[in-house]
Amino acid sequence: IEQQPVEKPEVQMTPDNLAYVIYTSGSTGKPKGVMITHRAICNRLFWMQDQYALSADDVVLQKTPFSFDVSVWEFFWSLLAGARLVLAKPGGHQDSGYLTKLIEKQHISVIHFVPSMLAIFLDQPQLQRSCQSLQYVICSGETLSHELQSKFFSRLSAQLYNLYGPTEAAVDVSYWQCKKNTGYHVVPIGKPVANTQLYILDSQMNPVVVGQTGELHIGGVQVARGYLNRPELTAEKFVNNPFAKGENKRLYKTGDLARYRPDGNIEFLGRIDYQVKIRGFRVELGEIENVLMEIDTINQSVVVAREDVPGDVRLIAYYAPEENKQITITDLRKQLRSK
Repeated sequence: IEQQPVEKPEVQMTPDNLAYVIYTSGSTGKPKGVMITHRAICNRLFWMQDQYALSADDVVLQKTPFSFDVSVWEFFWSLLAGARLVLAKPGGHQDSGYLTKLIEKQHISVIHFVPSMLAIFLDQPQLQRSCQSLQYVICSGETLSHELQSKFFSRLSAQLYNLYGPTEAAVDVSYWQCKKNTGYHVVPIGKPVANTQLYILDSQMNPVVVGQTGELHIGGVQVARGYLNRPELTAEKFVNNPFAKGENKRLYKTGDLARYRPDGNIEFLGRIDYQVKIRGFRVELGEIENVLMEIDTINQSVVVAREDVPGDVRLIAYYAPEENKQITITDLRKQLRSK
């Protein structure tokens, strides 16, 4: 080793060089390495700083295992902005009691949760007293339910943000600031981050109208280069962008169902593979659940396809009413038929 030069190496780096490769299985169960460039992740980080203006007074808790891309902004956003970075102990992200004590001791102001973990965290006793320092709570990775959003605001005074994005597009591509009284029965994933385009398209790659369900496609600088050593899969998922001119002519097909609200915000409705075929008709179970959630008296719903008798597939809807509210099956059927 002492025979090697001691001068710094001359390395020609450009924004289009790879920053990292991170593995994801998505809904397929088969690991695939996603190639993210410096340009893509820098855009994501600078957007976050522009949006939330982290300062030297802030304290970010890094608790996401670094095999997940949320850890990238936890590490680098804080360092980029000169904030203090606190690392949770190994396995600490799964211990709500430990996290509560750490937030109080270290005066954490920014923290991330997947919604399922947030639900457990909100059940901790003395939460309001212990977590007064929290300013921003950021959710991503799973669907944020309206019920969980309401529970959050009943227990904490921090701001809550719902972010959406697959690993194939530099962490997050859309954002929504949660509010107490919006009239929404589904928490939106919001609008695109900077230098990012979101398209909701039908099977022929045509834009759908407001309110219609389609597949969400992502364009812009944050789209990954593709999958490492998987050219066929890359060609299948990263397709030509018919709406773009110049650079960034690719779209990532997310496989996620979504629709535009009249105000331009986007609602996530589930996966395309959350689809069943009944008597020759393709049915999106997420669409039916969404219609159920628009009924004022319903708090939660889930729709499944059941085949109790071989060859006889039926749609079954389960629902939980709002507290102290009732709805008859007759009224429920009437409201569903109107949609």
